[in-house]
Amino acid sequence: MAMTILWMGMVAASILCGLATGQIAGVSAAVTEGAAAAIELCFSMAGVMCLWCGVMEGMKRCGILERLEHALRPLLGRLFPTARTEPETMEKIAANVSANLLGLGNAATPLGIQAVRRMGRNTNGIASDDMCLFIVCNTASIQLIPTTVAAVRSAAGCASPFDILPAVWLSSCISVTVGICAAKLLKRVRR
Repeated sequence: MAMTILWMGMVAASILCGLATGQIAGVSAAVTEGAAAAIELCFSMAGVMCLWCGVMEGMKRCGILERLEHALRPLLGRLFPTARTEPETMEKIAANVSANLLGLGNAATPLGIQAVRRMGRNTNGIASDDMCLFIVCNTASIQLIPTTVAAVRSAAGCASPFDILPAVWLSSCISVTVGICAAKLLKRVRR
């Protein structure tokens, strides 16, 4: 509801400013150009998302995702001790982490929702510490290949959309580390 009010306010302010300055033709041209650019971006993003979702499905069918889950299990087991005893929950968490590593936030979201649902089965509607930590890790996620950002940059005309890799690696590692530390600290403070 708040976003609707915000967007409607921005549209109304743009129209009023266009009328007040005599630039209503420019406002209408910007609306048309913006709509066309949004459609172009959606189609280019859809292609990239289809490609990487197909890669994820291929990884799952070939058993690579299962091997990656086994490789991540010691780390994920330490981070999420209550989920460690549930193989299906750990599988969903590992799949979510794998999708985030590939920069597939949209593909990672359903996996994250499934993991949180499995984690929340015995919590009586109250988020557990593991659930909160998982949300933090999912939101801050380390990205080895930022495919979504690269697709946006490519659609915007960038000649080398992956030249941001070192900055993405550094910033995502820092954000995950700070998020985990904050979640662990707040867990201790709350008790």
